[in-house]
Amino acid sequence: MEERTFVYLKPNTIQRQLVGEVIRRFERRGLKIVALKMLWLNQEQAEALYAEHKGKNFYEPLIKFVTSGPIVAMILEGPHAVRLVRHTIGSTDPLEASGGTIRGDFAVSVRKNIVHASDSPESARREISLFFDEKEIFDYPLLLEEHF
Repeated sequence: MEERTFVYLKPNTIQRQLVGEVIRRFERRGLKIVALKMLWLNQEQAEALYAEHKGKNFYEPLIKFVTSGPIVAMILEGPHAVRLVRHTIGSTDPLEASGGTIRGDFAVSVRKNIVHASDSPESARREISLFFDEKEIFDYPLLLEEHF
């Protein structure tokens, strides 16, 4: 089942120069990048993205962190993309994330856990619409697509 999911690399990923490594891991799993851009989240975008967490004790520090530097936002596409990405990034808490996952290998705290990824197809659609216009999303074949 082809589906799309939203992912963004948090400011510490850029600051630690891990962008290429993280993207490489998604590509090695057979996921196709159909949209990609670097931006600096403003307060409004961050609040919209994390609206379901408003009022929780980690909300304000999270908003402050994700607006502290540039991020890399992307849309990944592939069979069961939401589940595949979540498996690839690992548990939210890096102490619980398995080695070999992005968070297990690179994250140091729950808040600064390298990457955000949609947790459901519904969340993916909502989050994609916050950051990308249809004209920014590309449909193209991969040379090896028939092998996945």
